[in-house]
Amino acid sequence: MANSLAARTAAGRATCILVVDDDPYIVNFIRHGLAHEGFEVITASDGASALALAQAEAPDLVILDVMLPDLDGICVCTRLRRSLSVPVIMLSAKTSIPDRVAGLESGADDYVPKPFAFEELLARIDAILRRLSPDKRQVMVLGDLMLDARRREARLAGTLLDLTKREYQVLEFLMRHSRSVVREDTILEQVWGHDYEGESNVVEVFVRYLRRKLAKQGAPHLIRTVRGVGYMISD
Repeated sequence: MANSLAARTAAGRATCILVVDDDPYIVNFIRHGLAHEGFEVITASDGASALALAQAEAPDLVILDVMLPDLDGICVCTRLRRSLSVPVIMLSAKTSIPDRVAGLESGADDYVPKPFAFEELLARIDAILRRLSPDKRQVMVLGDLMLDARRREARLAGTLLDLTKREYQVLEFLMRHSRSVVREDTILEQVWGHDYEGESNVVEVFVRYLRRKLAKQGAPHLIRTVRGVGYMISD
């Protein structure tokens, strides 16, 4: 039985934590401990993989090392904050006041110096998860449109939308920025990645796909085009 009081969501599903560190020992140490407490754990060893996993899996919390081999933790946290509301706990051997301030200013919710005791890390995880509303982290609602990030499902007026992985990711990104205009290049970077080299109109194409599927359920105008700027989803 899990010892952590926050190891499961209000809906009974295991809380998913993304652990990002390039030290295999640290990753295994945290993963085994969290798994024992009842958490679902996914891992990444570099910043680019962490960003991709965060977009694809929508974890409930991220444990992020500052010193990574490609993008550092500060950069990763800043990019996460552009698209996700997921809480972030930073880990680092850099313990000076300026380093801690930089981590927190990048959007981290907590900063844990290395070395650390697993019991302390677990307590900080529980404290953060208790402060957050599970529905707010996992479920987004806009009029008759509901998106459940943990189930990776979208429903319109109660009807499940049959979305591909990319269609869902575009819809989720728009939902996380509902009633705000989102630039096309921002969607491209956050959903397909900054190193995408495919068709330049791929965002336009997938927005068209989404509109068709929404229109079939009676909501053709949920996604608006703001000419020359980008897209906005609004009821």
